[in-house]
Amino acid sequence: MSKVRWPRWLLIAGLVLLLLVAGGGLALQRWISTDEFRLRVEREATAALGVPLRLERVGLTLLPLPAVVLEGVQVRTRQPLKAERIELRPAWGSLLLGRVGLSTLVVRQAMLSQQGIDALLLSLQRVRQREQAQPDDEGLLLLPRRTVLDELSWIDSKGQAIVITAEARLDSLALPEQLDLRIVQGRLQGTQLALRRDTGLSWILLLRVAGGTVQGRIALQPAAQPGGEFVLSGQLQTREVEVSQLTAPAPTETARAAQLLSGRLEASTTLSARTRQPSALVDMLQTESKFTVRQGMLHGIDLIKAVQTAGVSRGGKTPLDTLSGQVRTRGKAVELQNLAASSGALSATGQVSISPTQELAGRVTVELGGAVGVPLAVGGTLEQPEVNLTTGARIGAALGTLLMPGVGTGAGASVGGKLGEFFSKPPAREAKPEAPQSP
Repeated sequence: MSKVRWPRWLLIAGLVLLLLVAGGGLALQRWISTDEFRLRVEREATAALGVPLRLERVGLTLLPLPAVVLEGVQVRTRQPLKAERIELRPAWGSLLLGRVGLSTLVVRQAMLSQQGIDALLLSLQRVRQREQAQPDDEGLLLLPRRTVLDELSWIDSKGQAIVITAEARLDSLALPEQLDLRIVQGRLQGTQLALRRDTGLSWILLLRVAGGTVQGRIALQPAAQPGGEFVLSGQLQTREVEVSQLTAPAPTETARAAQLLSGRLEASTTLSARTRQPSALVDMLQTESKFTVRQGMLHGIDLIKAVQTAGVSRGGKTPLDTLSGQVRTRGKAVELQNLAASSGALSATGQVSISPTQELAGRVTVELGGAVGVPLAVGGTLEQPEVNLTTGARIGAALGTLLMPGVGTGAGASVGGKLGEFFSKPPAREAKPEAPQSP
């Protein structure tokens, strides 16, 4: 079979086209790399964000695919948001139709803080109000279909940092198709999250964390009209998660040993949220869970000592065979209801709330060996919890000690607690006598 001979003019045309593309790319790269272009990008980005943006360099790369490169990026909020390198790869199909769209966004070595993000979101809201701008479908084109985060450092409101790597993909309607995330350093190190689109507006979630798993389904109900509320809902199952590892601020044995509770957690959770702004999702999120912790340890509180001494208990620990109850969260506030704990001769029931500032408030009734329960007030913080006798129980303990030293203390505390409950109730209103009827 004879070889195909390409016409000489076709080879020459191809060579000329290649030279033109190379020359155009070189010229474009030189123009993009100028200080004039960089300053123009800074001005337009600053106007759009409402916060000063600074760049060290703007360039163009052709490998592995053509992309605009931003280096030394810094959004100057009170706590600046930084990135060593950002790569923006255009969607060529959109460009051919005369529209700007992003195919891939790659962010490398970034440092983001919660305070900086909050400040940026507030600034964007002010810009939108000032310009009376409304979100439109064209803005969805600017969302990259694929986002890669390479060693992104996230600093929370307490100054604690984690480092993550992640990759996310959106479908043609800019809805999440899949998400893979891994925490490579800091709190919850080794945690892996996988999110996959199921059907419609629902996703399957699998989280591997603290030696166990959290898995289930979450669904989104879009707003009925522009600017309306969207609704997030979900059902999750938690299995074999180590509580102390989940709550520890650092992935060390010392940090785990300092936690209030340890043990293996199993739970069923229902979550929901209604909001108009995605940025407010965390504050609006509400959850309800039924949980059980097995082979646990309550650190910082010795319930047995608190009952035996009828006094304040700080420090110590209480082993627990099981701890069960219900948890309700509203944003950052937590409420523990129908608590029930057991360990040998000890059993306890109660209610405890945790404020957004991590302060504890509640009441626990403890029984030892089947004796009448002693009511204890729970206070302090998550880091330094305290339990002591309620006011009524203190009075009862004092009277019991006077009447029958030693033996009468616990019973007196129990009776005093019940009296305290009685006197804390509002007095019942007396029924008004009926007015005599006229004959």
